[in-house]
Amino acid sequence: MSMGHEKDREGAQRMDRVAKTTFAPVYPVIAEQILDRCGISRGRCLDVGSGPGSLGIALARASDLAVTLLDSSPDMLETAEGNIREAGLSGRLSLLRGDVHAIPLPAGSVDLVVSRGSVFFWEDLARAFSEIYRVLAPGGKTYVGGGFGNAELRDSITATMTRENPDWKSFRDKNLGPDNRARIAGVLADLGHCHRIINDDSGLWVMMEKGE
Repeated sequence: MSMGHEKDREGAQRMDRVAKTTFAPVYPVIAEQILDRCGISRGRCLDVGSGPGSLGIALARASDLAVTLLDSSPDMLETAEGNIREAGLSGRLSLLRGDVHAIPLPAGSVDLVVSRGSVFFWEDLARAFSEIYRVLAPGGKTYVGGGFGNAELRDSITATMTRENPDWKSFRDKNLGPDNRARIAGVLADLGHCHRIINDDSGLWVMMEKGE
């Protein structure tokens, strides 16, 4: 195994550990918010930058959605595959290797696109949001951004993570702060797609909708 591959695998394992411990309460809360705010509980869902699959698994548990986990990392997808199997949801979730800037799916093929946390790492926001809009089916919606679901979880997780890394809160504030919100809003305004931005205790989320 190359050093680079070993590093990628260690990164996937580390993210999986955090998702199953400190962040574990977040995913069911966000999944319920997605279902409530988007009003889509069946059809095909794409989780972009899915990592170990925590959000996609929570959505599959709470709905009738068929969920596809999209990630560019083979190690993340391998970790997600194990998590799907452990959850007993192998028939409900599938894996797809790819990048948000060139999603390997046909136009109009997805009813719901979700993502938690990956948007802050996208190299080209305009291209990424254009690709997401392209794969949306008519009437399809997105719930893309970052957050913790509510203030209580946000504060609890921040306290835990800051004890481990004193710089973590500044990283969180940068991602969810006004500058990033303005940058995302500017890109969406230029694209002209129907959208709204949620910025409250649940986090910073982009909801786009494709017309019928």
